[in-house]
Amino acid sequence: MDKALLGSILKTVEKPSRYTGGELNMRVKELTAPDGKKLFRFALCFPDVYEIGMSHLGSRIVYNVLNEREDTYCERAFAPWFDMENAMRENDIPSYSLETLTPLGEFDIIGFSLLYEMCYTNILTLLDLAGIPLFSRDRGEEYPLIIAGGPCVCNPEPVADIMDALVFGDGEEVMNEFMDVYSACRAEKLTKRETLLRLAQIKGVYIPAFYSPEYDENGNFKELVKTEASAPDRIERRIVKDLDKAVYTGKLIVPYMSIVHDRVALEIFRGCTRGCRFCQAGFIYRPVREREMGTVIKQADDSLDCTGYDEISLFSLSSGDYSHIHELVPLILDRYEKDRVSVSLPSLRIDSFLKDDLEKIQKVRKTGLTFAPEAGTQRLRDVINKGVSEEDLLRSVHDAFVAGWHGVKLYFMIGLPTETDEDVLGIAELARKVSREFYSMPKELRGKGLRCTVSASTFVPKPFTPFQWEPQISTEEVLRRQALLRNALKGIRGVEFSCHYSETSRLEAAFARGDRRLNPVLVSAFKAGAKLDSWDEHFNKLAWEHAFVENGLTVEQFANRRIGIDEPLAWNRMDALVSPDYLVKEHEKAYEAVTTRDCRKGCNGCFGARCREICGKKDGAV
Repeated sequence: MDKALLGSILKTVEKPSRYTGGELNMRVKELTAPDGKKLFRFALCFPDVYEIGMSHLGSRIVYNVLNEREDTYCERAFAPWFDMENAMRENDIPSYSLETLTPLGEFDIIGFSLLYEMCYTNILTLLDLAGIPLFSRDRGEEYPLIIAGGPCVCNPEPVADIMDALVFGDGEEVMNEFMDVYSACRAEKLTKRETLLRLAQIKGVYIPAFYSPEYDENGNFKELVKTEASAPDRIERRIVKDLDKAVYTGKLIVPYMSIVHDRVALEIFRGCTRGCRFCQAGFIYRPVREREMGTVIKQADDSLDCTGYDEISLFSLSSGDYSHIHELVPLILDRYEKDRVSVSLPSLRIDSFLKDDLEKIQKVRKTGLTFAPEAGTQRLRDVINKGVSEEDLLRSVHDAFVAGWHGVKLYFMIGLPTETDEDVLGIAELARKVSREFYSMPKELRGKGLRCTVSASTFVPKPFTPFQWEPQISTEEVLRRQALLRNALKGIRGVEFSCHYSETSRLEAAFARGDRRLNPVLVSAFKAGAKLDSWDEHFNKLAWEHAFVENGLTVEQFANRRIGIDEPLAWNRMDALVSPDYLVKEHEKAYEAVTTRDCRKGCNGCFGARCREICGKKDGAV
């Protein structure tokens, strides 16, 4: 790497600290171990810009897990912004790691975090800049092993022709197993194929080259056939059962620039017991595993000591459901009172009783409050199994207003199964009641004017949810319902509206449920100029339209089609542990608007015959 040339380029680009490394607590290692052996070089790549990737807790955990090994040096890389990418291409600078400025092509393994389907083209940007062929079939022995993990591995098929291996589930334990096997293969001087055969025997590791898709006479997906006898029939999701014993983030790297979540993130538990039928995370992170308060406090001490942050985010799918939340919040606030460390609860249930906690939190600093009713009417909330009422929401916002808050965000979705215009208008009616709740309070109690943001994203059907068979509504219908809601919200005091761009939601749905036919579509879109697609202002609609036409496909056949319950699914080789029969039953109950109890109140049998094995509860569904 020509450091002088890189330095001159960084003077010309926006936010150069995205590309420099050298941050506080960055891991620095000798490239040769004490025994004289060279360390394995692992490039942990986040397929979005630095400030987003550095906020991702999972990547920070994997970074620490791998760097705790004596035989491995894990370094970071992120997708460049447009100006930096252009400068790199003009000056023949390959994509590189931040720790040592090493070109990615010189690493042994390149690992990508797959968190969002709209980041897939950024994977191609990093590979292309490194001079690495995009398809695995074109990469010989001289190229790094390309792997990936993250929630999108639920359906790996749209990137299966690009990846050599994918890791399904929690990464804390499986990454060490992966590196142990890889190390043994290198010691035996095995070929890449022989190495992949060994890696395929690790529970949770999927090798796409050992499976081949078949299609029917109409070109529709039919089956994923094993082409290697020793490959597993199903790829079982990995679970870390004891989070208290699991490796955490270690010393947090402190960026030189502001990042999206510029604070200490403490994962207080993993999983969710609620069973919202649209929520993939709620199904693929089961069962619930909580950290002991002592573990959380120790991690808080360690993270604050090595960073100087003054805010702690208690992170989980639903922080208010943590068993000891009412003990933990005041304990943290009291413990760090002299340092004025604040606490944020980014994922509150609107039926969580947190009044006292909110009052304590706001004494230090008011952080954001976000509630997610998801739907505007009780009928639709029952359909999606949200399990909360209008009274829950109004009580929660009232408690927040009394505690001194005047800004709240309300998250909803448009296009949920069975949704009608009445449900859409119900969102506006809820917002109106929240406004009334605020302005009905005495002026001396309610503080400044209300700032209530109503956000409405578009429903995206996801694998391993009861709604995986449901179609996404058309773009035209999304825009019509957005306009209906926007007009209904006009004039409501203190309320503003934001909605997600529908074109990216369409593609997200297509890639969430697609099969291997989307691999060439992805590459075509990239070559036509698609990149950083999650940034709405830079979304290249024409590039994607061209890519689908070029490959004889349409977005609609993946995103907007209702899949039959008995139809083969592209992700059928993946085993997320939740029983397929359970998902079917939940789908049926949705159309009956029948709710399913929180599994903390009794086992619902979501793992079928494996309930006792996985979460220690009795078998048997309600």
